[in-house]
Amino acid sequence: MSSLRKAAPRRTHKERSQPQARQHLGLLEKKKDYVLRARDYHRKEDALLKLKQKAAFRNPDEFYFGMINSKTNKGQHILERNEKFDHETQQLMKTQDLNYVQYQQSINKKKIEKLKEGIHIIDESAKPQHTIFVDSEQEIKNFDVAEHFDTVPALKNRTVNRIRKKDLESVLIADQDLTDIVKQREKRALEMEQRIEREDKLNTARMEMETQKKLMGKGQRRKIGVDKKGLPVYKWTARRSK
Repeated sequence: MSSLRKAAPRRTHKERSQPQARQHLGLLEKKKDYVLRARDYHRKEDALLKLKQKAAFRNPDEFYFGMINSKTNKGQHILERNEKFDHETQQLMKTQDLNYVQYQQSINKKKIEKLKEGIHIIDESAKPQHTIFVDSEQEIKNFDVAEHFDTVPALKNRTVNRIRKKDLESVLIADQDLTDIVKQREKRALEMEQRIEREDKLNTARMEMETQKKLMGKGQRRKIGVDKKGLPVYKWTARRSK
């Protein structure tokens, strides 16, 4: 009989939805959502109660070693690092950092050389000049740079890579292609400028790490000043090698 009762269809009880007058408040909270919220609330309430009891029964004359290595900043406890590495471990860490910087510097140098092969490096301080001699002032007025150099008007103001028309026809380069080539060269020049700036920063970091590594070594030294980047410069006392 019990098996027949279980096989009979039963009504599915559903939770009601949010009433029409309360639609502006969002979805109606279901029982499973309320259970999760209630458990979280009671868990936090129990934790606060335990902390209050611990603070109430705390001995004001109690001492523990954590007081020495901790401090408070605006009511928040901050633990200070108490791990101390020996001299050999610190030297090994400095060496590993120095090797990584040197590795990144070698990669950056290779990329700079590759960019230099793709574009022509021009010294902007040296301004090239091209003097053209004519016979009369009338020729000066009627002088056409593009016609004189046998190139297109878009390239008449360029001092380098001024391609002639016959070369343009031979390789079938359109005006749009020339614009793309110029943009590509400018993009490579900008990348090379950033790479050179990165090379300077890596070189500064490498020199500073080498100085710190030498300062961890033996030998008397004294500070003799600072370099152009503001970094201290040391001089070691010469020692006679055995």
